[in-house]
This record gives sequence, structure tokens and C-alpha cells, in this order.
Amino acid sequence: MVSQEQRRRQLAREKFLRQQQRRTSARRKANVRNSVIASVLGVVVIGSVALYTTGVLKNGDDDKKTNASADVTPSATPSSKAPDPCAKPAAGSIGKLQWKKEPAMTIDTSAKYTMKLATTCGDIGIALKASAAPHTVNSFDFLAGKGFFDHTKCHRLTTNGIYVLQCGDPTGQGSGGPGYTIPDENLKDASLKGNKYPAGTVAMANTGQKHTGGSQFFLVYKDSPLPPSYTPFGTIDASGLKVLDKIAAAGENTGAGDGAPNATVVINKATVVKS
Repeated sequence: MVSQEQRRRQLAREKFLRQQQRRTSARRKANVRNSVIASVLGVVVIGSVALYTTGVLKNGDDDKKTNASADVTPSATPSSKAPDPCAKPAAGSIGKLQWKKEPAMTIDTSAKYTMKLATTCGDIGIALKASAAPHTVNSFDFLAGKGFFDHTKCHRLTTNGIYVLQCGDPTGQGSGGPGYTIPDENLKDASLKGNKYPAGTVAMANTGQKHTGGSQFFLVYKDSPLPPSYTPFGTIDASGLKVLDKIAAAGENTGAGDGAPNATVVINKATVVKS
């Protein structure tokens, strides 16, 4: 017969074992829960990195690949659009001019040049860096004179990681250009410190390869971390930055920080003037 003391010890052991089993089960459930949380966080981090590293400033076939990649990256659902802060585009159609080679140099690199983008959201004035980026400024002088930019949409806005509005594509899809390319220039500009393009910078988009700039360019409305791989060729004036802030405040159409602007941003007329 089991003594009272033995029975007490047996019950204590059984109680201890039940406690251990409950603790082991709780730890197992916690590990599974933490693994799920880690997996979700991993997807969020991967999505954020993908957004940051995608070719926001690219054009051509690489841009199409970027868009395809962005389509399969988990992201936030599109938010409801804010009211469009911009006016209706001026009457007119986009030209279909193309050229086989870069235009001959005609600008005076010792002179000052300014470019005005008369957009549906307001005028954006840009002081061009003719001496530091002569091929780029000469190309813009040529294209603006031909009406190449007139009636074209600014097709891409980024509001997460980097902060730019991209324009200059007559197709409005991120894959168009003038038919020729120009060399990279001014990549050691004093403003590009610490892999950062400061607010107010105007720079060339490219395919991710050297010397592949065409007509697409981006306007930086807030300091943006980027490698010095995109020709900086102009500086936006104060009123132009206010226009960009208005466009950025309206957001973009994906809700994930990289898409077409909700604002109707169309360049009604682009002009380059020598002063």
C-alpha cells in the first residue's frame, strides 16, 4: 500500500510534469508565432528595399523590368486619390520627332541658360549648368526648341525613400526618348555629397548603364539618397519647389510610394533661354 507521504510526492511529480508540459507547449506556440511575425516583417522589409532600389530614375527596357518587379512585391493597397490640384492640359498633341544622333553643340558654355517648364500645376524655373554639363544643356536647348517636351506627362512620382518627379518621356510610360543618347556629365558636382541629391536638383534619368541619358529627367523635391550616377544639370527655383511640393502632396496612384502622380502633371510648354 502506498503511504500518504509517497502519494503526496507522486501527486507533486505529476503536477510538476503537467507544468513542464504546459510551459513546453507555450514555448512552442510562441516560437511559431514569432516565426510568423518574422516572416511578415521580412516581407515588409523586402518590399521597402525593393521600392528603394528599383529603377525609379531609369528608362527604356530596364524600367519595364522594374515595373514588372514592383507588380509582384507585396505593397499597400492604393489609397483614395486626393483632389487634383492642377489645371487641365493646354490644347495640343505630343510630337513624334526622333533623331539618330546627338545634336551638334550650339550653346555658349560661358553663358547662363534657364529653362522654364510651364506645367498644368504651375511654372517650374530651372537654372541650367551649361559649363558643367554642356552636352545635356545643349540637348535640352535643342529638344525644347523643337517642342519635344510640349504636352508630355510627368509620368512618375516617388514619395518613399527618394523624392522625385520624373518627366521627359513622350510615351508617358517611362520607355521613351529622342532616339539618341548623351554622355554622363558633372557626376562630381559639389552638391552631390554623401550619395545624396539635394532638394532642388534636376538630373538625368538613364537605363542604369553609363552614357544612356536621353530626354527623361527627374526633379528632386526633397533630399534623396542616390549614388552619383545621374547627371545633375540644373537647379530648381523656390517657386518651382512649391509647385513640386503641391504635386507630391497629392500622392501617387499605387499607395506604395512609387507610381504615376495623382496630380495631372503635364508640361504644356518647355523653353530654354540664354541670358
